[in-house]
Amino acid sequence: MNVERINEIINAKPNLSTALGMEFISTPEDDTCMARMKVDERNRQPFGFLSGGASLALAENVAGVASSALCPHCACVGIEVSGSHVKAVAEGDTVTAYARLLHSGRTLHVWNVDIKDTSGELISNVRVTNYIISQGRR
Repeated sequence: MNVERINEIINAKPNLSTALGMEFISTPEDDTCMARMKVDERNRQPFGFLSGGASLALAENVAGVASSALCPHCACVGIEVSGSHVKAVAEGDTVTAYARLLHSGRTLHVWNVDIKDTSGELISNVRVTNYIISQGRR
C-alpha cells in the first residue's frame, strides 16, 4: 500500500499525527499499512510509559491513512476504536503499528492493528472501523 500521497497531506500542516510523532510507512501488500512512533515527551504518561490514548490514536490514524490510500477521493473517518493494552513501553523505545484490513465495503472498512515494541512484543491490539464518505455525499 502506497501512502506517500497521504504523507504529503499529513505533513502539510500541524495535526495529531505530527504532534505525537507518527510516521506512516508504505508496504508491498495492498491490505496492510504500517506506522512508527517513538515514545517520548509528546506521547508518554507522567510515569514515563507510552500513554494508552496515544496507542489508540496511533491505531486510528494508521487505519485512517490506509483507508485513505484505498479510497483516494473519499474522506475516511474513524467511527469506532476498541483496544486492549497488554504491555507497557518505556520512553525511548519505538512502537510500530501493523494494520491489516479485515473488511472492505462501500461505506465501512474494518482494520485490525497490532502495536509492537522494538523487540517485536505485542503492546496493544486495536480494532478500528472507518466510515468512508464519497465526495458526492459530503
